[in-house]
Amino acid sequence: NMSPTRLCVPGDKLCSVEDCIMGTGVYLRHGYIYSSLAGYVLRKNEGEELPVISVVRETEVQLLPDVGAIVTCKVGWKPGRRGPLTDLFRGTISFVQVEMHRSFRPGDIVLAKVISLGDVQSNYLLTTAENELGVVVAHSDAAQMVPISWCEMQCPQTHTKEFRKVARVQPEYLEA
Repeated sequence: NMSPTRLCVPGDKLCSVEDCIMGTGVYLRHGYIYSSLAGYVLRKNEGEELPVISVVRETEVQLLPDVGAIVTCKVGWKPGRRGPLTDLFRGTISFVQVEMHRSFRPGDIVLAKVISLGDVQSNYLLTTAENELGVVVAHSDAAQMVPISWCEMQCPQTHTKEFRKVARVQPEYLEA
């Protein structure tokens, strides 16, 4: 669970080192954790005994999705990683029962669900396991591709078919 609790400025005493673990945007002095930024104080619990305390700027708070959020992302690749990454915030798509090359390609626009939080240094873990999640926009060399099944898209000009994990887009995700 991660939620903004209050605004702070550099030098604000946030908590004792015995009550929290240091995150980003903070420093330790004489047994207390202080803010090193003007921004929002975040307490994040991810199974640790103590919460992680961080300070982030307002723009970072607005851009960080929460667990369970549906996000729209653009697929990129990072050599040596097991899954594709997104562009705007760093997220890795979890592949449990899908073949990556048969699911996504660089440049695809994907609907995914956040299953684990990240921060400035680490990636979010995303999933496309639900039917309504997956590729919503893909391009071939000639044109924007059209979904023809839950696992294939086709170029309307060249009729070339490519494998994708196609999202069954729900009406609430479509723009009016």
